[in-house]
Amino acid sequence: MKSISKSVKLSVILAVGCVSAVASQIPHWAEPVTAQISSTVNLDTTIKFNPPAPPPEPPPGGRVSGGAKRGTCPSVQPQLTALVPFTQKPNSTVDVWALTAATHPTFWFFVPITESSRLTNEFVLQDDAGNDIYKTAIALPEKPGVIGISLPKNIEPLTPNKRYRWFFSIFCDPQKSSPPIYVEGVIQRVNLNNAIAQQIEIAKPRQKSAIYAQNGIWYETLTTLAKLRLNNPEDSQLQTAWRNLITSIGLPDVAAEPIVSPPGSFD
Repeated sequence: MKSISKSVKLSVILAVGCVSAVASQIPHWAEPVTAQISSTVNLDTTIKFNPPAPPPEPPPGGRVSGGAKRGTCPSVQPQLTALVPFTQKPNSTVDVWALTAATHPTFWFFVPITESSRLTNEFVLQDDAGNDIYKTAIALPEKPGVIGISLPKNIEPLTPNKRYRWFFSIFCDPQKSSPPIYVEGVIQRVNLNNAIAQQIEIAKPRQKSAIYAQNGIWYETLTTLAKLRLNNPEDSQLQTAWRNLITSIGLPDVAAEPIVSPPGSFD
């Protein structure tokens, strides 16, 4: 009986050892979702945007800033600027393009011209055939700053993997006979895979922005962070995170500009 007991004990010890060895070799991606979030998402002020692969041909083109004085428009600094990633190409052209996971995303712009100017403006979203699917005038801010423009829920949701072109223009000539100052770019909606969607579903707001950034989803990275800033205007860590993020995509001139959209004014 003693020899059988010793044999059983030895078998148990070997079995436990094998389980431990196997467990130590489980890859990180096999851990629970909650463990992935706590180990892969920075919870400090650093939100690092990981740009996705460039879009296929044709190139998106675009215009990230309003440029120099045009027609009757005043020359202002900083210029009208789209808060979106861009690529400067060797031939001096620019590709302005980014991804969203939302059916009705929010677009962000630094607007240097205020409502006191009484100038007209226009935000336009077009499908890939150049047809307008949304066009509206936007209230200019009381002071220079960053505004958010959300697509309303009563228009058709963006179709996944389809390109859309947007324009934001300010017309300094009431008759619109002279060129406006404007910015232009391309947005494309993508579907999140289940793993990322599960992370976002259970993440805290500050984590959500980091998860979107790590996966190259620009519009929700910025919108999530903007909501946090508007709801916590004195939070210096959020202010730093915003400045670092905007600077990282090559727009340091507008990185410290205030968000002037009121809380709750966008989705």
